[in-house]
Amino acid sequence: MILEKIKSAADLKKIEEQDLPILCQEIRERLLNVVSKTGGHLASNLGIVELTVILDRLFSPEKDRIVFDVGHQCYVHKILTGRNDQMDSLRQLDGLSGFPKPEESICDSFIAGHASNSISVVLGMARARTLKKENYNVVAIIGDGALTGGLAYEGLTNAAQSKEKMIVILNDNEMSISKNVGGVASFLSLIRTRNTYHNFKKIFRDTLGKIRFISNFVHDFKEKTKKALLDDNIFVDMGFDYIGPVDGHNLQALNDAITYAKMLNHPVLIHVITKKGKGYQPAEKNPSLYHGVGKFSIIDGRIKTAQCESYSDHFGKTLSSIADKNSNVVAITAAMSDGTGLNVFRKRHPKRFFDVGIAEGNAVTMAAGMAKQGLIPVVAIYASFLQRSYDMLIHDVSLQSLHVVIGDDHCGLVGQDGETHNGSFDVSYFNSVPNTIVYSPSSFAELDYMLNKAIDQKDKLVVVRYPKGSQRDYQGCSIVDTDVVSRGDDLTLVSYGDLFNESLKAEELLRLKNISVENIKINTVKPLNVTPILDSVRKTGCLLVVEDVCEADCVGKQILAQLSGKLLFRYALYNLHDGIVKQGSVSQLYAKYQLDAHSIVDNALKLKGINYDGS
Repeated sequence: MILEKIKSAADLKKIEEQDLPILCQEIRERLLNVVSKTGGHLASNLGIVELTVILDRLFSPEKDRIVFDVGHQCYVHKILTGRNDQMDSLRQLDGLSGFPKPEESICDSFIAGHASNSISVVLGMARARTLKKENYNVVAIIGDGALTGGLAYEGLTNAAQSKEKMIVILNDNEMSISKNVGGVASFLSLIRTRNTYHNFKKIFRDTLGKIRFISNFVHDFKEKTKKALLDDNIFVDMGFDYIGPVDGHNLQALNDAITYAKMLNHPVLIHVITKKGKGYQPAEKNPSLYHGVGKFSIIDGRIKTAQCESYSDHFGKTLSSIADKNSNVVAITAAMSDGTGLNVFRKRHPKRFFDVGIAEGNAVTMAAGMAKQGLIPVVAIYASFLQRSYDMLIHDVSLQSLHVVIGDDHCGLVGQDGETHNGSFDVSYFNSVPNTIVYSPSSFAELDYMLNKAIDQKDKLVVVRYPKGSQRDYQGCSIVDTDVVSRGDDLTLVSYGDLFNESLKAEELLRLKNISVENIKINTVKPLNVTPILDSVRKTGCLLVVEDVCEADCVGKQILAQLSGKLLFRYALYNLHDGIVKQGSVSQLYAKYQLDAHSIVDNALKLKGINYDGS
């Protein structure tokens, strides 16, 4: 096998050119073998095999800076840069991350879990290179989806103005960017990437190009011709040298285009057309299903993980039912209609559904405009992506007391996508947003109740936070802000959201050890009603709080601040510390951070001063 010969990025350069198609096939087989067992992002990686092979072959990843946008398409890069032997640990506890990670390898130049930042990143790297008088290449690989984010255009504008030597590769795997993409552009790309053209251009610059009036005439003629043929290509207008479209599965065409781009000393954009799921028929037919996929059968593509209804699915169905009765309700998402469960709403209420692309800030600000004019916008975004709209939540919604509802999806631990995707910070940042209510359901029934309550609120930002995954053992419906679910005399145990399931299990285990637990579930995280907790701690003298969010401004700290000086008690807070949590299953991470039922029991016994032998 050719792939077995590649132990580092340098080994790729030793592979004979005629063997590269075989290598690409072996990489696809390796991807299928790994992701079918670990789960992960499959379709995007299958689509970028040839492009990654050429990039890692033409550049030196240890020195040159190759920046992936979003980063879920970095598996091929990991395979080719010395990590193939570790791929079976992909997305597992203490294994390889599913995203670029500089601490994992020098070949991963920048962490990338969110979208649209790659151009700004490589521009910063290029400017650092200039200031420090160093010599290396910078390359950004950005998808057409990521170009829906405003940050990408901020980067493009500044990069073009900078005149820095840099390459932006637009990996277009779904749709064309503008109407100029077609036969003429393909022909120009073919001509410009031939060696004869390279040589002619160099000779011209070295000879006639030095004669000013000839140079100016040819330049003006070229620009006018290009302008007419390309019909106002946005990238050319910005100041980029545009190459494309290039067949992203044609190794020679990719090699020629990127080789030419490397010769230029100013910003270049290469428009590459790829096919998601390339080489695996189930993924080619349904790339969305195999974008982020669980374990599956390679033979027929059948996904092995049981497809239970998730909180996201339930949220979408409930919101659709609410919208059936209330014509003012509209739904907004940021390129995640399926992931947030809003596909149901989209089908039932297409005129009231809005997908703004990967532009979370725009989603929130547009919602503010809608709310100002009397609609009730519901914005469903993953918690880690919602971080990007923090300023809009304060400036555009909160300061004007506008009624916007946020579906804070995938909050808490999400598991195998790791530190860029865990919803560790939402409680912390929402606690700093004025005029906000935050609900945290622990069951589908509570999600229904709280979403309806959120819709009925007036003049406030209302957040309903819910986890990734399905409903667990608890299926009750508690409707008070802070609910004393179980009465006890020995320990006050406080939790909220999905983690309440662990508290219930811990309560049962502690009862077997003759520890009587007062189990309190917080339903309204903000504003926080601590009165029932205060009354409980007066009785038990012990407080234990568990929550799967970062420590900064967490609920436990707020409780301590409000109880301080009112009584003496022992306490212990367990959370996600600084909130940077690496990949692993949710159950593994619960155990690691002492949030699972057995850890709660152990820590409760320590708090009570009881030895494990019962003495």
